[in-house]
Amino acid sequence: MVMTLEADYAVRIVEYLTKHPCRCDAKTISEQMQIPLRFSLKILRKLVAEGMVCSYKGAKGGYTLARPAGEITLRQVIESVEGEYMLSRCQKEEYSCGRAHCKLHTIYEKISQDVRRELDSYTFAAICEGEVCQGGCEDA
Repeated sequence: MVMTLEADYAVRIVEYLTKHPCRCDAKTISEQMQIPLRFSLKILRKLVAEGMVCSYKGAKGGYTLARPAGEITLRQVIESVEGEYMLSRCQKEEYSCGRAHCKLHTIYEKISQDVRRELDSYTFAAICEGEVCQGGCEDA
């Protein structure tokens, strides 16, 4: 299984904002993280809606983390663009296999819980520890 490109980009954006605590404009973020600008803006909107990123308008506008990096987990960022992590779509009601005692459903749910728990164990403060950069963004 492979994480979606959108989730990978979301992780890169939050990593960049963690390392650059000043306000950063979308163009700089997209260029530095090698993400198309339109895709960056789409993801940034989702991260703002989820309360992980703050958006500032105007000439001195840009983006910053909305919460300390130690309170933002890898799971939160991935799920902000993909929805809740599930190993198999049969875990969703609309895709249920319909079998009353499907053992695979139980196995998939346990694996999904394990992955969600593991992703929750990584905060961006820990991921980026010792890598805070100076510059690269416009100080507001």
